[in-house]
Amino acid sequence: MAIDRIDPIFLSQNNAAHQPELMLSAVLHLMSHYTARSAESGACLKLASVIERHLKALAGLPDLGPVLQATCQQLSEQWASVVERAMPRPPPRSTFLSRIMSVAKAAAPAGNPNAGQEARHV
Repeated sequence: MAIDRIDPIFLSQNNAAHQPELMLSAVLHLMSHYTARSAESGACLKLASVIERHLKALAGLPDLGPVLQATCQQLSEQWASVVERAMPRPPPRSTFLSRIMSVAKAAAPAGNPNAGQEARHV
């Protein structure tokens, strides 16, 4: 997909600062791709991250009107939370006690849930 390539206009802040309409057009285009893609195959973390960065860059442009700057800033924060929620979470770290319990469960015979208790009654 063409979205995976980085457009050279966004590599240089000087070019972007002189063409805010182009940046705004690009971010609207990316947002529509995100919506279409999420309807087809689920949300794309990479695309959401690019949208968030574009909005943040737009919010920082001094030539942009204050209302548009504030809107871009707010949307940037919302897209940042979308990215954060979509990030894969690391598996929870096991504690010493949980490892002992999992070993004990694995050692107990499947047919006898009280196998570990028989030794206490003797």
